[in-house]
Amino acid sequence: MFIQTETTPNPATLKFLPGEIVLDNGTADFPAAETAANSPLARRIFAVGGVTGVFLGRDFVTVTKADDQPWDHLKPSILGAIMEHFQSGAPAIEGKAENAGHASHDGPDSDIVVQIKELLDTRVRPAVAQDGGDITFHGFDRGVVYLHMQGACAGCPSSTLTLKMGIENLLRHYIPEVVEVRPVA
Repeated sequence: MFIQTETTPNPATLKFLPGEIVLDNGTADFPAAETAANSPLARRIFAVGGVTGVFLGRDFVTVTKADDQPWDHLKPSILGAIMEHFQSGAPAIEGKAENAGHASHDGPDSDIVVQIKELLDTRVRPAVAQDGGDITFHGFDRGVVYLHMQGACAGCPSSTLTLKMGIENLLRHYIPEVVEVRPVA
């Protein structure tokens, strides 16, 4: 098994491509070891000291490290953990995977929210997945779109620029009712 690695815009995060499907659909975000109870893959990666986050996509695994840990020391151990997981035949997620998609939204702005989600799914999420992350809809209130950033996007130094100059401008261009985009934790 050959696992490729790619850098991301977030220097604390690397994208690992095992050459196999990681999740059949959706994504899974584990911002701390305590949240990885249902993921044998994430638990194995967290067992490597210095790992602070694991994000699973369709065909990639994004790993975030502590600031005081050098990639030169962590990367071989993480590669080993991913390889061991796939050789074990265990699933990435045990039981029913929670689909980390968009939040639902009912109410008077539901037509606008449908447009927002459509733009996120067709224009934003594919590009963000290339960088090892995901951005999902969290809410819409009085012209403000709230988005949840995951994987490499969470904590990325350029995420504010991406939100304001990229996503906000895109949404405002196509949907006049959108006045601002804000991140949520």
